[in-house]
Amino acid sequence: QVQLVQSGGGLVQSGGSLRLSCAASGRTFSGYAMGWFHQAPGKQRELVAAITGNGITYYTDSVKGRFTISRDNAKNTGYLQMNSLKPEDTAVYYCAARTGYYSLLSARWDYWGQGTQVTVSS
Repeated sequence: QVQLVQSGGGLVQSGGSLRLSCAASGRTFSGYAMGWFHQAPGKQRELVAAITGNGITYYTDSVKGRFTISRDNAKNTGYLQMNSLKPEDTAVYYCAARTGYYSLLSARWDYWGQGTQVTVSS
């Protein structure tokens, strides 16, 4: 079992920055891929960024050049640095973990954080 606890998020003006954190406990974190999903009201949960245990990253097109995913395996923590935020980034953000490689499909992720609201005002 892996427990994920998120922190960060909140309200920011357009163009601002936020950092989300995801602290993992229960198993060796380095063996898991970590992902960040977002879900806007009435929409499906979508993978925003992911990182494998050895540092291979994925970004959805809409956040490339603005968001950076990273992890500190020694601290069992993952991060999502979000810069140049736009109103369309407004959503609940979830961190997730799964063994092996990342997947674009939320159903293939095994463990989830509690979610945190990110609101970007125009």
